[in-house]
Amino acid sequence: MSFFPSSKVNSRKKYQPNLVSLMSLCANNYFLFLKIQAEQTQLDQQRHFFINDHLAYVITVNEVTRYTSLITFEQKVSGQKKSTNNTLFNSLHPRMSIRLYHDARMAEVISSQDIHQVKPRYDYPNKHMHQQDEKQQINQFLNEWLHLCLRYGQVSIKVLF
Repeated sequence: MSFFPSSKVNSRKKYQPNLVSLMSLCANNYFLFLKIQAEQTQLDQQRHFFINDHLAYVITVNEVTRYTSLITFEQKVSGQKKSTNNTLFNSLHPRMSIRLYHDARMAEVISSQDIHQVKPRYDYPNKHMHQQDEKQQINQFLNEWLHLCLRYGQVSIKVLF
């Protein structure tokens, strides 16, 4: 005999991603990228945003096709040496790959840190301890990075005479 009603014990509701929220976040990230990139959209171009003396963000264009672009967005901390412990270095050196969909006007994080393909939903608990809404959280994190670069980032510009 149990103290709990049987309907309550195993009736854990399965997480369902909020597609409207995720799509609007991806659309917002796309327009923030347009502001940040400022016509720096050719293959292998980089854009550096210096936040302070020790923190910078680098955006690299890795692939450009008719309808999409693949961009790497990474944080650089000066004075940080690559340690022999690769896991420690990666945790202190956040990096994500973003696919820009120009026809849909959306930017979506497709990989981040140790996640090579971000799923829309993860069962919880899981082996890698990803959150159920990992995709939403990673795209929100990208949004915060973009806002940080727009608000505090300084870009070195070459002046041509």
